Amino acid sequence: MKYEGFTTFTVAQNAGVMTVTFDFGSVNVQGQEMLADLNSLAMRLERDRETKVVVFQSANPEIWVCHYDTELLKDMSDEAVSRDEAQLLDLQAVCERISKLPQATIAKLEGFARGGGHELALALDMRFAARGKFKFMQMEVGMGILPCGGGASRMARQTGLGKALEIILSAQDYDADEAERLGTVNKVLEPDEIGAYVDNLAKRIAQFPAESINACKQMVYESIDKPIDEALKAEAYWLYQATSKTPALKRFRIADEQGLEHDIENQRNWGELVMGVQEIS
Repeated sequence: MKYEGFTTFTVAQNAGVMTVTFDFGSVNVQGQEMLADLNSLAMRLERDRETKVVVFQSANPEIWVCHYDTELLKDMSDEAVSRDEAQLLDLQAVCERISKLPQATIAKLEGFARGGGHELALALDMRFAARGKFKFMQMEVGMGILPCGGGASRMARQTGLGKALEIILSAQDYDADEAERLGTVNKVLEPDEIGAYVDNLAKRIAQFPAESINACKQMVYESIDKPIDEALKAEAYWLYQATSKTPALKRFRIADEQGLEHDIENQRNWGELVMGVQEIS
């Protein structure tokens, strides 16, 4: 599948891992061009079973993705609408589409990500930040609005209610270590370590079956908002989606026939053994 024609980022592919590098103008502003590119990228990825992991990074040494383009915000309606009349904004729709991709998605954050840029990062599956380089902010309350790219909704799911409100209502910068404390990033790494860490994680995930990656991801997203009984049913549903499309049962049969689970050395070295299992297809 071709990944060409984008104006706000470049795309590189290697062994199941795609790297998307934002490089647009002076600050990677999140305007119509970027949203169109992201929507087009998502449309292609939804049909792609060769790409298993997508890493989003920036060519700008200071900024990952800037906030939503103020040119688009200045023309918003000043009329209140009813709940029935309210429709998703472009930023909300694009971030939601990105969040539902069958691939694992990772934000490699080595610069500022404020407003809509941070909301895009929250829409990805995992976030890793470089100490001393990453900062994030949701500044919307100070402008008289609210985070409108899924920030308010996804923030509370990441951090809990109180911390989400601290972030949103303070409208101030938080650095990488504060982001880790608040729960908006998975892990903070030194600038000279983040590249290798993200690369190794992406390459590891990319060795697993695409259908299993998707099933795991969809199950987690679906179950987080459900009561436990419904969440367990979601787990069962996605389990059978995976076993119907992956070599899982073949792998279990071989493991059982060879008595692999009863070998203490295998129990001690599951981290390596699970990678060896990928040869069984």
